[in-house]
Amino acid sequence: MTPLMSFEQLLPCDPPTLRQHIAAGQYQGHTSGLGQGRVQANIVMLPQDWANEFLRFCTLNRQACPLLDVTEPGDPFFRHLGSAIDIRHDVPRYKVYRDGELCEEPQDIAHLWQDDMVAFAIGCSFSFEQPLLDAGIRLRHIEQGLNVAMYQTNIDTRPTARLRGKLVVSMRPMKAAAAIQAIQITARMPNVHGAPVHIGDPALIGIASLNAPDYGDAVSIEADEIPVFWACGVTPQSVVQASRPPLCITHAPGCMLVTDVYNRDL
Repeated sequence: MTPLMSFEQLLPCDPPTLRQHIAAGQYQGHTSGLGQGRVQANIVMLPQDWANEFLRFCTLNRQACPLLDVTEPGDPFFRHLGSAIDIRHDVPRYKVYRDGELCEEPQDIAHLWQDDMVAFAIGCSFSFEQPLLDAGIRLRHIEQGLNVAMYQTNIDTRPTARLRGKLVVSMRPMKAAAAIQAIQITARMPNVHGAPVHIGDPALIGIASLNAPDYGDAVSIEADEIPVFWACGVTPQSVVQASRPPLCITHAPGCMLVTDVYNRDL
């Protein structure tokens, strides 16, 4: 059995080394805080027939699905995100959906790759976390070594003929002054979801309890803080479950592809 490495052991790793450890099966956890300031990406893989429509869906829902790169059909390598990024191996954990149902959570998907498969890399809010930290804004999930909290909302995405579903958001608790500063910072980063979509009462966007995220880990909110919600690249997983394509492979929420591109370049 391959020995697993801890999050702390991987903190100093550059992205190619980190991906090598992941591909070797040595890490299966979340990637928030890893990668030395490099862009992280949500992943969606679909057969070509559905991939063409998913490309249109991303165009209609750019805040939730800002595209960073797309592979050619049958090609597992992203050409614009770094050196030798093989999407069959370089994500810590995957999710496999068949007809909208989660059926497998493998660490490698080489056995599932098809000659007509297209992979999409979608911008991730982890990429704007470093600028927030640089501005002195506290991010509690990072302080506590947790995955970010993510919730399915009651907000409809803009549909295509076969793809439709609800928006998923990530949440970070902040003091009011920090939230204003975070809006200003993230609004300048549309390739990684841009400004928040909601601030304050979670019930207004269909979230019953912040203590029970649909994905990721719950984080505490202090009395002088408010929840701040950003569109999230896990939205396609909500859409896949609602739209039921015959096969779709994604990253496990929070377990991202770490690229070689610097966040500052976005």
